[in-house]
Amino acid sequence: MATRVLWKGAISFGLVHIPVGLHTATSEQGIDFDWLDKRTMDPVGYKRVNKRTGKEITSDNIVKGVQTGDGEYVVLSKEEIEAAFPKTTQTIEIERFVAASDIPFSYLERPYYLAPINKGAKVYALLRETLHESGKVGLATVVIQTKQHLAALMPCGPALVLNLLRWGDEVKPVDALDLPKTGSQKISAAERKMATQLVDEMSGKWNPDDFKDEFREQVMALVEHKRDAGDTETVLQPEESAPESAEVIDLTALLQRSLGAKGGAKTAGKSQTATKKPAAKVAATKPKAPAKSAPKQAGKSAAKKGSDSAAPKRKAA
Repeated sequence: MATRVLWKGAISFGLVHIPVGLHTATSEQGIDFDWLDKRTMDPVGYKRVNKRTGKEITSDNIVKGVQTGDGEYVVLSKEEIEAAFPKTTQTIEIERFVAASDIPFSYLERPYYLAPINKGAKVYALLRETLHESGKVGLATVVIQTKQHLAALMPCGPALVLNLLRWGDEVKPVDALDLPKTGSQKISAAERKMATQLVDEMSGKWNPDDFKDEFREQVMALVEHKRDAGDTETVLQPEESAPESAEVIDLTALLQRSLGAKGGAKTAGKSQTATKKPAAKVAATKPKAPAKSAPKQAGKSAAKKGSDSAAPKRKAA
């Protein structure tokens, strides 16, 4: 089943650019309970209210503030916040390659599929196979809408997956936990043997279809049963008032020039500058900045907070 392209841009490393489209890789399957007025079966929405007076307040009278102390806030204007937004480049900029095993699972946040566009299939396949064979993943930065993300570009079967990562200061350290130190517990050989035997007996192949959300299945079975019995209510909803990327030029030449640029950089002792300068000479290989095409934000959670955050939502578009 075809999926909607959420974002168009390019993977970039060295002088190589791979034009790609970003597709959602997950979908939220939980139960979405809507709020209804039990007296009239009208949908119930959310309002922004002044917490002290309880009165509704319009968006024109709302400003954004960051708490810096007990009851102390710094208020930022819309213009000040917009000026801090990272520049949208439509580029997945690989900063370095690391071993896939080096990234803890606790840093993985949300996956997206990447698919080649505009004759980028060959270089896409080359990068995918290279990552498969090397056991490496690309650490990259990417801006989606107005939010910058750290991401891991990794192969997953025939696809390249861009998995958004949590920033380092977003993952809590385990230092505060009372954990047993390695070798601190006296575990006998017999206990190790029995534990290993139990793990072996319970081992099997990974198959996500073997596991189900039992709560969702039971609720949906009840919903279907009541619907078939005619036990439903009618709810009337109130009325509510990307350019193409450039083609990839000769891949071999780009790879050679990338390697040459890095070699020259080591000789000159200016690795950062030497790598960046040649990029201006091959500007034709870079994709043109496409029109804004990013995941739409939806859901009641956004309405609750009144937030303008542009981070990809937990719920698939």
